Amino acid sequence: MSKTFDDDEGGRPVSLVLEPDAAGERLDKALACVSDVSRSRLQALIAAGALSRDGFVLTDASAKAQPGEYILLFPAPEAAEPQPQDLPLTILYEDADLIVIDKAAGMAAHPAPGTPDGTLVHALLHHCAGTLSGIGGVLRPGIVHRLDKETSGVMVAAKSDRAHQGLAALFAAHDLERAYIALTRGAPAPSSATVTTRLGRSPHDRKKMAVLKAGGREAITHYRVQAVYGPAERPAAARVICRLETGRTHQIRVHLAHKGVPCLRDPVYGHGAPTAAVREAIVASGLGRQALHAAILGFVHPVTGERLRFETSPPADMQGLEAALTKL
Repeated sequence: MSKTFDDDEGGRPVSLVLEPDAAGERLDKALACVSDVSRSRLQALIAAGALSRDGFVLTDASAKAQPGEYILLFPAPEAAEPQPQDLPLTILYEDADLIVIDKAAGMAAHPAPGTPDGTLVHALLHHCAGTLSGIGGVLRPGIVHRLDKETSGVMVAAKSDRAHQGLAALFAAHDLERAYIALTRGAPAPSSATVTTRLGRSPHDRKKMAVLKAGGREAITHYRVQAVYGPAERPAAARVICRLETGRTHQIRVHLAHKGVPCLRDPVYGHGAPTAAVREAIVASGLGRQALHAAILGFVHPVTGERLRFETSPPADMQGLEAALTKL
């Protein structure tokens, strides 16, 4: 059976097994038959020392193949260094050490596969003109935390290394105030509680996060229902404020889905269809993303010691949806 490779294989060892009938063939030709990698690429990888067998590196693509397992290491793709881009930013605060922005939905925090430009990093490189902290590396300068691409709201970035180190320590210790507003399908019960689980990569889909029985990392979310929409005995939707005690990837989205009340329009965790009236409200509002907004970020300035707190309202798409939901 041939092995298909994709960009996600970059930087990871891949096992290729040659059967006894491949013995005596050219090594590159035999390996090409059990993969969809071209012979020319295999030759280059082998010459670069990326192929091994039984712990020994093989560098001769024309050598005779032997049956058994070969390990082929695909090098991680080298991303191009992001260039400054003059993109609109809503700046809430800025000084010599840090900058706080209200990130728009649709803007990724940093470059990644599928999002090579148009990110917050590109915008900050232009706005800050060489003053971002370099601790995050060339692809993530100044970035100490992130919001999902389609989640709007308050983010902070570091302009100096001392601010970067201080902010990273605050996030690691969870010594910040962070609150998110979510519009959910249905309303969680009870109306106020704490969700504590283990979160990690889904064993069924590595692009998703999931609640795990074992492994992963502890994730704690405190939530409270602020409003319900539709019949009180069976709400069609709700406005829920979520306060993070930990900050795991997709934490709020996974926890709300785990409670059976995913964010409306969540393309990954939004299992179950909302009522027809809610669907009509979504269409009328023009919301095309998960209804989640990072509304509050509060922390002690890592350099000056000043206590800072920023609060923003959800953008027009969520406000429009909420206005439509109030009519249910």
